[in-house]
Amino acid sequence: MPRSNAADQRRLQLASFASAFDRFAMPPMLIAIAHDLRVPLAQVVGAASFYFLIYGVLQPLWGMFSNRIGLAATIRWCTLAGSIATLSAAGANNVFTLTISRALAGGFFSASIPAALIYIGETSLPQRRHRAITDLMTGVALGTALSTAIAGALTAFVGWRWGFVFTGCLGIASSFYLARLVELPRTSFRAPFVAPVLEVLSNRSVRQLLLLAFLDGAAILGALTFIPSAVEFAGHNAAVASAVAGTYGFAVLIGARITGRLSHRFARSRFILVGAGIGALACVLLATSTQLVVVVLACTLLGFAWASMHSSLQTWATEVLPSQRSIAVSFFAGTLFAGSAIAAALGGTLAQHHEFGPLFLRGSAVLAAVGIVGYFARLKWEIRNNPPLTAPDYS
Repeated sequence: MPRSNAADQRRLQLASFASAFDRFAMPPMLIAIAHDLRVPLAQVVGAASFYFLIYGVLQPLWGMFSNRIGLAATIRWCTLAGSIATLSAAGANNVFTLTISRALAGGFFSASIPAALIYIGETSLPQRRHRAITDLMTGVALGTALSTAIAGALTAFVGWRWGFVFTGCLGIASSFYLARLVELPRTSFRAPFVAPVLEVLSNRSVRQLLLLAFLDGAAILGALTFIPSAVEFAGHNAAVASAVAGTYGFAVLIGARITGRLSHRFARSRFILVGAGIGALACVLLATSTQLVVVVLACTLLGFAWASMHSSLQTWATEVLPSQRSIAVSFFAGTLFAGSAIAAALGGTLAQHHEFGPLFLRGSAVLAAVGIVGYFARLKWEIRNNPPLTAPDYS
């Protein structure tokens, strides 16, 4: 098994950072874009949901091709192409142009996370894999927090277009640093495509995991799409709304560290149950109040929920079917963001009419179901496969 070094781990973190930065740049801009383009908010939310949908749908394809193209090459070139597409969004003068440019960005940036997860799965020992994935989440957390805060500030003070300019330039700069990521052995293009996919989808544990990922994305990422808008409709500007929502990313950063330290002591099933419960409580708080203190607390809880529950589901995706790890991981990521896209699309009308309470309550109910179903599904898998909980630290 090839081993990744510390520098490669940092480069993978940067790739996840750039991808997350682009993904979370648009929510703080939604109201400003709707006003500037003179269209209903639901149409702009539709453009964002289409980005999430493309981001999710293409991930299984990247999972099948990235090993053939080269994992490092996929991450580097897709980061560059996605950044160029994001720059083009800054010049959009109608919703159609905005939707197309964001869809292209989502399609390219969607390669980074599954390729990075596959890279970790191929280069990390099983005992170190959960820790490595929580480290990868550090990049996602920082990208989420800084993207939300910076995009919101730029939107409030100089205009939403500058948010896309900043994001695109950051991605282009990142792609040059990623050029030194060590390439892994590639899979032959003659390797079969259909049989591995059928093997993945016919596995019961994989199907359970994909359902959990779909609901996870719908609940937590769906809620994050609308939190800045809910705060703005409560009377605050985009800078304040994005700063409040940005606490989620910093909470993920802290929560990922805590989860990483505890990952050798407790079964993953417990992380899923506890994380889902925390996330459900956060959504209840958001449904009852949009006061800044309450929203900050709720975003913090959502960050801890993501770090606990989602990192455990991600780790499971790298373990559930080792013979087809790349496809299983990419399908996991794809269903996650497909859930986010559908939640955003379905919630657009409620957001248009300022009905954020029912919107967040739905997320609470979904997370409660994820916690219960996920706990028992993962517990059953743990009993059957007996994965190790404690191991020496090989870092």
